[in-house]
This record gives sequence, structure tokens and C-alpha cells, in this order.
Amino acid sequence: MRQLTAVEVLSLTKLLEMESNALTVAQASLMAVSDEQLKTMTQSGIVATQARIAGLQQFVSENKITAVDARVASHTQAQAQNANGEV
Repeated sequence: MRQLTAVEVLSLTKLLEMESNALTVAQASLMAVSDEQLKTMTQSGIVATQARIAGLQQFVSENKITAVDARVASHTQAQAQNANGEV
């Protein structure tokens, strides 16, 4: 694969950050949802967001992209562990 430009790395970093923030909001809002249908839809959204984050992390890992903000990567990993009941 070709080397990513600085703009592409920044875009990737921001995309991971946005997905991570969306996951946090969805997980927090899940506790406030009482309607079962809405809760199911929210849970589906959480699973989809986790899959997108995992896909982006895999892309970063497989292509050895080291310039992506390490805070974002560790933050998303911590969120994934929390969502899976790990600590």
C-alpha cells in the first residue's frame, strides 16, 4: 500500500475519534431508553459502531500506520473492552 499523506492520516484519526465519541454517547443513552424497540435499535447501532471501529483499527494495524493518535486508539480499545464487560 502507498504511504498515506498527512491529511489522510489526520482524517483517519478524526474518523476514529468521531466513531469513538458516537459509541460513548450511544452506550450512555442506552441506559436511559425504556422502549424495547428503541433499545434494540440502539444496541444494533452500538454493535455496528464497534464493528466500524474494529475495522478502522485493523486497517491501521495491517498497514502499520503509526501516525494515528495513540490516545484515540487506546480510548477506542478501552471502550470496546467496557462494552464486552472486560475491565
